[in-house]
Amino acid sequence: MIPTTIPHGRTAQRLEWRFLPPHLRSLIEERCGSPVVEAESQDAGFTPGFASVLTCADGTRHFVKAASVIAQRAFANSYRVEAQKLAALPAGVPAPRLLWSHDADDWVALGIEYVEARRPHRPWRRDELEAALDALEAVAEALTPPPTGLELDTFAGELATWPSYWQHVRQTRPHLPHLEEAAALAARFGEVTGGTSVVHTDVRDDNLLITPAGSALLCDWNWPVLGAAWLDTLVLLVGPCGDGLDVEKILAERRLTRDVPAEHIDIVLALMAGYFFKSGDDPVPTTSPHLREAQRWQLDVVWAWLGERRGWW
Repeated sequence: MIPTTIPHGRTAQRLEWRFLPPHLRSLIEERCGSPVVEAESQDAGFTPGFASVLTCADGTRHFVKAASVIAQRAFANSYRVEAQKLAALPAGVPAPRLLWSHDADDWVALGIEYVEARRPHRPWRRDELEAALDALEAVAEALTPPPTGLELDTFAGELATWPSYWQHVRQTRPHLPHLEEAAALAARFGEVTGGTSVVHTDVRDDNLLITPAGSALLCDWNWPVLGAAWLDTLVLLVGPCGDGLDVEKILAERRLTRDVPAEHIDIVLALMAGYFFKSGDDPVPTTSPHLREAQRWQLDVVWAWLGERRGWW
């Protein structure tokens, strides 16, 4: 287990309901069908956009996200993309549904199905991890091949610059053991990540919900791509690995990963390590004070995991 001081579930600094412009609040209340009487900000994640569970006067609850096109352009664009992707997801995907969207008046807003659920516990618990892995298998089954209308770049195309991050490592950590072997592995990622499945690419505890029945839902469909069905499972296991779970046993047992060659897993871990080396060194954004700490912790996990698998340590 790799210790961390990251305040899981409290990492985001978000816009609050009272700070939204009056015209947007009125529009949201109109879409919800009743005046808002309570707004509970959802403070997991690392983005500053508005994301709140709204309770209305009629007792209904709604999950709404919003971002300013002027002040938060990148996040507004992200929400715009998310609306497009959510609208294209078929019924078999374990994810909250898009109910409405607004893209005008310098704001992008999304009304997403409210689900009575909570985030997974941290440190990860095995039963909640199994539920999340089950959800990823359901996603792979429902989204292989992708549904009509869901136009996606490939995993290799979207992450084409990531192998170059190892050049940053060469410049900042020239004496890092096994640097060149890791860089050579990362350079091969295009050979092993191709496929016809929709890959979420951002599967972490803050993008998952656990229902009272114990099943898992996958949220925040901002960055899906087309690639190998096992990739999301590997990405998800970074957090549990750092929390001390036996992820090698899980890789060997789960349907999406048990037949994946070990070298393919190592290649993607090396790709991720290069990204975390680079991003962990970037300046801390004022809108997300815990982002770099989270990335450096994931680097520690991925680098240790890769080293154990390769017999480096």
